Amino acid sequence: MRLIERYLFRQLLTPTLLATAALGAVGLLSQSLGQLDIIIEQRQTAWVFVQVIVLAMPQLMNLILPIAIFVAALVGLNRLQADHELVVCQAAGMTRWRVISPALRLAVLAVLIGLFVNLFVQPASYRAMREIVFAAKTDLAATLVRKGEFTQPASNLTVYGQDVAPDGRISNLFIHQRNENGGATTYTAREGRITYRDGQPVLVMHDGSNQEFSRAGVLNYLSFQEYALELAPFLDTGDTITYKASDRYLHELFFPDLNKDWERKNRDKLLAEGHSRIASPLYSLTFMVMALAAVLGGSFSRLGYGKRIAAIGAGAAVVRIIGFAVQAACEDTPALNVLQYVIPLLATAWAFGQLYRPVRRRPGLREWLPYGIAETEKKAVAA
Repeated sequence: MRLIERYLFRQLLTPTLLATAALGAVGLLSQSLGQLDIIIEQRQTAWVFVQVIVLAMPQLMNLILPIAIFVAALVGLNRLQADHELVVCQAAGMTRWRVISPALRLAVLAVLIGLFVNLFVQPASYRAMREIVFAAKTDLAATLVRKGEFTQPASNLTVYGQDVAPDGRISNLFIHQRNENGGATTYTAREGRITYRDGQPVLVMHDGSNQEFSRAGVLNYLSFQEYALELAPFLDTGDTITYKASDRYLHELFFPDLNKDWERKNRDKLLAEGHSRIASPLYSLTFMVMALAAVLGGSFSRLGYGKRIAAIGAGAAVVRIIGFAVQAACEDTPALNVLQYVIPLLATAWAFGQLYRPVRRRPGLREWLPYGIAETEKKAVAA
């Protein structure tokens, strides 16, 4: 790139980074509000909470980046046009293509980044997030005991713990178990801790007692210094992680294992997600060209381009909403997947048409000049 083109590129890159950071902060806030149940209900640490939020960001960036490109391009281009820098570039002999090429390079870079994130970063991060959430939901300490509350992790088991320390130690433990033979067993202990023995979860209690009522009404009492209660009979240990469409790599979306029931039932949904991964980065290019059309696709105006920018902004919103609607429709009708590519490409072609739209002959103007250049020519003739 020549010096002036590098200058134009920097003038667009800086607001793009700032807009991406600002929208990313808003996205982090929305993600944090949606994941509060990990701390409130699952009693996980703040570190687990932060991990889940950060790992969910790559998919959010897929939505943020085109919007950031659009907003930043409007801000940067409008400032350059208001300061007459673009007019000077055109008056100095730069073609329309050279003027817009830095913006297009930035848009193509955003497309490549979005494609890389969609194909590699997102599935890797979402798999890691899914595993963390699964571990949190199946955390025995969080499932079995809640501080100061009676819980029923199983229909025949009631557990109470006065306090649960960060290291997993449970203080003043009470457990009531209904036996299959009609009797009941009650455990009390000064403290306990959940651990694993031979791969099986057990609750090791210290300094407590065991009262067992048989079906015949006989009470058996036993005090102990240490007692291990097996938890496997009370807990559903058959849960497995099921990776959703957003967690899968591209080859898993286009070529799912049809021997598995979930993949077979959701084949169309997986296919729609795969095409969306490839097509959605195109909106960065689409929105950049639409922003260029909003500022450069008409005659020069000393009063600004508010109406034109508002119209193009509304058009960009409509284009993206249609894209989301088509993606949802593709989950039921795979034949529509081609529209996921057609919509952004058509919008891009329309925006390019606005950039190079010819004008009719006016006094002092050459025929069929793009707007902007024509206005510059008019001023030059008047001078």
